[in-house]
Amino acid sequence: MSMRSLAARTGDRIAGSLAYGVIGLGLAFLAIPLVITCVMAFDARTYLGPMPPPALSLHWFERLVSQADILASLRTSFILAVLTTALSVTIGTAAAVGLARGNFPGKAALTSAFLSPLIVPPVVIGFGLLLFLSKAGITNGMARLLLGHVIVTLPYCIRTSLASLLGSDQRLTEAAMVLGATEGQAFWTITLPLMRTGVVTGAIFAFAISMDDVSISLFLSDPSATTLPVTLVSNMRAAFDLTIAAAAVVLIAVTALLIVVLDRVVGFDTVVGQGLFRS
Repeated sequence: MSMRSLAARTGDRIAGSLAYGVIGLGLAFLAIPLVITCVMAFDARTYLGPMPPPALSLHWFERLVSQADILASLRTSFILAVLTTALSVTIGTAAAVGLARGNFPGKAALTSAFLSPLIVPPVVIGFGLLLFLSKAGITNGMARLLLGHVIVTLPYCIRTSLASLLGSDQRLTEAAMVLGATEGQAFWTITLPLMRTGVVTGAIFAFAISMDDVSISLFLSDPSATTLPVTLVSNMRAAFDLTIAAAAVVLIAVTALLIVVLDRVVGFDTVVGQGLFRS
């Protein structure tokens, strides 16, 4: 083996080791704050002390469920997430079918307009919506939150549904119509099942994003409709304690449950590995 080949292999090993090191540091940077939060949520002390806690207890969770404002905001967040998911999936599925199957002037511009909220900072969207809805006379907090969350989650539903639809064979729908099916029957029996992966994925993303949103909800909430993240931020400013950590554990558990549902219904590898086109 020549000296040049030996140097090249040594360089490859060093580069591989550095790559694994960077990946490990990245994973640690993501995981360590979550681990600390989960551990501190079970701290038996009644104050915020140093790590590790001397004993474990569930009293922070008991305090979490005993606060009326947190329970009310949790109920608001859940109802809002369900309504947001239903509206975003319905509008997103219809828009995806129109964009994939339609052939009309301005199609590219319309596609960009539907997906534009993905590149606009949520703070800008929230402030803009606050001004617009105030001018429009829409003062109901729940209605404003619903409009804001639909605008933010709709691009995800369109994107995933459109990806599934573009990866399917349009001739299947045409064959069904040639055999006598109406447009409605062809949609419900052929097109929609082919989009199932994208629709379910978009629905799960919409629910998770709505439950977790802070930026837009800060602008659109009012005393009658406040989401759980906004309530937690307000409580943290007033008196920081480990009730926040207990709420974070609950949200982590909900997210983990959604990932399990996504894996069972769609297949996690389909979403993050092979892609929606192969569904």
